[in-house]
Amino acid sequence: MDAPVPVMSLCDLCLSRVCWSLEQLCDSRADGSLRLRRAPSLPTETADQLLHKMTVEGLLNDRTVAIFRDSKAFRLRRAFIRGGPVSPGAYRLALCPHRLQELDASRLAEGHASGAEVLAALLTNPELTSSLQRLSLAGLQLGWDPLGPDRGPSVRAAGPSVRTVGGFSSLRALRTLNLADTGLTDAALEEVCSLPLLESLDLSRGAVTSLAPLLGCRATLRSLTAHGLHGLRRLPVVMPAAPGVPSVLIRLSQLRHLDLSDDRFAANDVPCDSSEVDEVVQRLLEGAPDEEGAPDEEGLILPALVSLDVSGRKAVTERVVRAFVKARPSLVFLGLLATGGSACEVLTSRENLKVTGDANETQVCEALRRYKERECFLHEALVLLYNLTVDLSTPRQDLLQLVLAGMRSHPTSLQVQLVASACVFSLTTQDLAEAMAPRLLAAAVDQLLLSMQSFPSHAQVQKNCILALCSDYILLEISFNRYLATKLVMTWLSSHDDPTLQKMAVAIISVLVAKLSTEETTQLGTDVSIIRQLLGVVQQRASVGVVDNTLRFALSALWNLTDGSPAAGRHFVQCQGLELYVEVLESYCSEPSVQQKVLGLLNNLAELEELQGDLMEEDLLDYVLSVLGDPRVGVEVRYFAGGFLAQLSSRPKAWTLRQELLETIHQQLHLTVMTWSPAEKEMVSYRCFTPFLPLLQTSQPAGVQLWAAWALHLVCSHNAPHYSPMLQQEGVVLLLEALALHPGTHADVQALARLTLHLVGARQQAQMTPPGPPHKECSLGPSGD
Repeated sequence: MDAPVPVMSLCDLCLSRVCWSLEQLCDSRADGSLRLRRAPSLPTETADQLLHKMTVEGLLNDRTVAIFRDSKAFRLRRAFIRGGPVSPGAYRLALCPHRLQELDASRLAEGHASGAEVLAALLTNPELTSSLQRLSLAGLQLGWDPLGPDRGPSVRAAGPSVRTVGGFSSLRALRTLNLADTGLTDAALEEVCSLPLLESLDLSRGAVTSLAPLLGCRATLRSLTAHGLHGLRRLPVVMPAAPGVPSVLIRLSQLRHLDLSDDRFAANDVPCDSSEVDEVVQRLLEGAPDEEGAPDEEGLILPALVSLDVSGRKAVTERVVRAFVKARPSLVFLGLLATGGSACEVLTSRENLKVTGDANETQVCEALRRYKERECFLHEALVLLYNLTVDLSTPRQDLLQLVLAGMRSHPTSLQVQLVASACVFSLTTQDLAEAMAPRLLAAAVDQLLLSMQSFPSHAQVQKNCILALCSDYILLEISFNRYLATKLVMTWLSSHDDPTLQKMAVAIISVLVAKLSTEETTQLGTDVSIIRQLLGVVQQRASVGVVDNTLRFALSALWNLTDGSPAAGRHFVQCQGLELYVEVLESYCSEPSVQQKVLGLLNNLAELEELQGDLMEEDLLDYVLSVLGDPRVGVEVRYFAGGFLAQLSSRPKAWTLRQELLETIHQQLHLTVMTWSPAEKEMVSYRCFTPFLPLLQTSQPAGVQLWAAWALHLVCSHNAPHYSPMLQQEGVVLLLEALALHPGTHADVQALARLTLHLVGARQQAQMTPPGPPHKECSLGPSGD
């Protein structure tokens, strides 16, 4: 069943606003760090939430974390800085003065604090060492010699070593410790196991060769996660006198959770011989039958166990799974992903039993939830999910949320991003996206763009992301960084020529460019490679004489890129775009959609006085003039022909061709515009009316004025609430009033000016101004040619 996307609470919204307003709320200290100007004494829970929000929003760094130096205003108890780029010094000053109960410093940004440095900082506050109950240093290399002469960690760093007294053994209140992926050694494990209250320990993927130290905490240890301990295979050689893995684990009688999963299930180069861990797994699953041969709770190995994870252990069979589940009625979780034993029928008969496996969607979803930190299992679960969703017909927000969580956890993992991006496409394809929450789709697009940035040379990742992005609904209705998306898709387009994907990429670019701000469009237009690449697409399609969506989208993208951008216009001319467009105009004389886009771009060029000399080609003007006067051509094409000619003929001092041609243009403009009936739909939209100001001067010929007045009447008759404020602010209304009152203005121009002023004035009192239509043309249209 599809799960709703959680709605942000008022508290979340407020905290997010504070996070993004820190620069305005703070002053800078002498060292550049931030300090709140007014620091109210926040409840402990709120302070914890603020630090957590800063971390997940990506705003935590040495400068911002400094606001927590004020331990009176911010009384932290649960500090979450996972993945944050925080240096040892900033961490020590900001967090260590607090009486923390929990600290998650997992996977701090590379190049910042190490596990040893985090621990050394903790030990500087005696109160903290007696209050800290939960600590996660997962993903941080410990980087010390755990037991030096003073029994303290010696941090390996450039310069003199840093020694502290006690190390882990000083954290006497510690109950939960996560040291996964820290390179934990046997000596460090021995010190950890001396903690008197230790209940939960994660030593996954550590360098330990013996589990014997665990016997030191067997009276308190309730949860042990020992995923991927590959060094244990060498135990008989390295430490032959030490207790073996089976004898150690079986004596941890208080264990309620045990994770012995293996991450090498997919590796072809790993031998399949049995290890001591496999022996423990087998004995656990088979159980210890009594004399009658039936399972007996008191005779079981690890009788308190309610959660067992053996995912990746190929030796597991349905027979032993069946025996294990039947013997333990209190079991709540069993990890069986990539074992071959998850299809056992007994697993579905227990309502409260959670299972990870590959037998059904429920098991796969459980795997995605539980293994988002484990790259190997996450990848396996994503592959299974993709196979389940290839032909999906029902929107599944819950599945998309799980996929995105995995992508966030492993942003640099190619195998995760590759399959996850394919899953995003299958979950949002066709009409599925429209039934999903916009905020969730925005998060999905953000992750796709991050994947494209992380793996720019991987063809399949780029293809998956482009396929997922190629959706009218997503491109038009969802909020995301369209400028970045345009740049990324353009980068892909410049190095690939697959016809199908080329069509999608050009379509995406066309839609995105139309939605960009003027500043963003101008910035894109300064990149000559973008103009050259799109012109290459136009030339490629025109050379074979086809009229398809790829050609139309490329023309639309160029039209929008050159709108109000002198740099883009210059690049267009420099790349021989003008010559190409003249050929396209002549070759596609019977294709209104092509002619409209070509003439629309020529309008943009004609608005730039600096390019007028390049456009002074008599053959070009004669052709456009013939289009303007041809009654067989639709108004949607003749309108842009008129705009091109009106702009060029409005500057008599820059005119270099025959005077007769100039007069003919003015006459034809007047005659043609007067024949146009009011358009049934808006043919174009405008971001600003600056190019119209010269055309509306009282000194201009009537034909030029008439075209401009008709254009203004056109857009106002369809969307006056949107355009009226623009006309007022940009001075167009004043020019229309001047035309309407000037005695030398032609009666036809005066009539149109008055009609437009009436439309503007009738809506002056409107209280709401809805947004105007998308700029120019921004729809992917039909998928076919």
